[in-house]
Amino acid sequence: MASSQKTQHFAPVDGGWGWMIVIACFFVTVCTRAVTRCISVFFVEFQSHFTEDYTRTAWIHSIVDSATMLCAPLGSFIGNRLSCRVVIIMGGVFASTGLILSSFATSLEYLYLTLGILTGLGFALCYTPAVAMVGKYFYRRKALAYGIAMSGSGIGTFILAPVVQFLIDQYSWRGALLILGGIVFNLCVCGALMRPITVTKDFIKSPELSEEELICKAQEKDSEEVSKFNKCSCCPSRTEYSFLLMPDFLLLAVSFLFLAYGCSPPFVYLVPYAISVGINHQEATFLMSILGIINIIGNITFGWLTDRRFLKKFRIFCYLLAVGMDGLSCLIIPVLRTFSLLVPFSVTFGYFDGAYVALMPVITADVVGVTQLSSALGVVYFLHAIPYLVSPPIAGLLVDSTGSYTAAFLISGASMIFSSSLLLFGNLVKKLRKKQEGPLPAESNPKLQIWNNSTVPYIVAGETDQKAV
Repeated sequence: MASSQKTQHFAPVDGGWGWMIVIACFFVTVCTRAVTRCISVFFVEFQSHFTEDYTRTAWIHSIVDSATMLCAPLGSFIGNRLSCRVVIIMGGVFASTGLILSSFATSLEYLYLTLGILTGLGFALCYTPAVAMVGKYFYRRKALAYGIAMSGSGIGTFILAPVVQFLIDQYSWRGALLILGGIVFNLCVCGALMRPITVTKDFIKSPELSEEELICKAQEKDSEEVSKFNKCSCCPSRTEYSFLLMPDFLLLAVSFLFLAYGCSPPFVYLVPYAISVGINHQEATFLMSILGIINIIGNITFGWLTDRRFLKKFRIFCYLLAVGMDGLSCLIIPVLRTFSLLVPFSVTFGYFDGAYVALMPVITADVVGVTQLSSALGVVYFLHAIPYLVSPPIAGLLVDSTGSYTAAFLISGASMIFSSSLLLFGNLVKKLRKKQEGPLPAESNPKLQIWNNSTVPYIVAGETDQKAV
């Protein structure tokens, strides 16, 4: 087990133990996001066993997804005060217990509590701190590191979807949930690998500091301000959440709301939709596997590409492209009624889903900075909670009332396209205003800008001037 003492560095190490953090985060995404997606494989089994309609059955998936995101700030809060290691191990115990208890379910309400709330809470305590740790260990290779770490969602879906179907066929859904509980318990191992890291205060006195040292200087100053405020019991988290006043973050947050509403129903209803148009269970489940493996390619290729020097300043537009393409894919799915036609959908949707998932923490870090990334991600995932909660049941209600999946998929696609368009419009307006305001004052360095948000000074370096690695 890694040492419990914090490792000190001048700047994010961009390697070394950081790759172990990436591997640990990879398996965290396998055991959280991939398992959540594979709950859709249980959809038909739950509906048949408990003789319930689409709407009530869909609440299971929406509750676990919503609980994961709703409790994300709790994971950040505990992780900031104890350690990521402690909170992830704690979450692993909760999530595993929830899945094991779910194997004894006697009603949907029982599953709402165990599979939905308890497992979702465990996932929340693991997911946000693990994602934030990657950002602390990487700077130059941040997008690539996140691409590899977040690909766990795709590869986990690719492997687990057929495995879960096999376990259901062999041991029934109860036995499958029991085995999943044992798999998810490995989150505790992932937590043990999360070696804490901090920035050393022993700076080399030099008239000219490198960009990494300047960034670390800003991070240390931020930490000092946080310490001062933590001493005041009346405002312990004032600096920790000061990014909430940033217009760029507020626009990003609104965009995430519409994205979260649109991205959930396709994962919940792809398998039931495929079965409804005459595709057998194995082929329908294989569509999820295809989506998962292509998701990996999207994670890694977009992560690698957006780390290149010529694309770093266009990260936000790469993200917008990915979200928009996912939306377009959802709009055309109602006309795809055979396995051979649904395979291209799984490829397209899976690729661009992997792309924007990998870029989401990156663009969040670009907006708020590394020192507030854990808290910001907690808020970002919290914003996903309500859309994740209501979108699958609303889609199920539309299916029950219309007898078709068309309206559900069309609304999902439109929501994702609106999310992309809103953020695109906001960024275009921002660029136009910068042109109208003219160049920066002569005394300011365009490659290195020091600004103040609330009481915390930040140093923002021009990433596009760094050599691609």
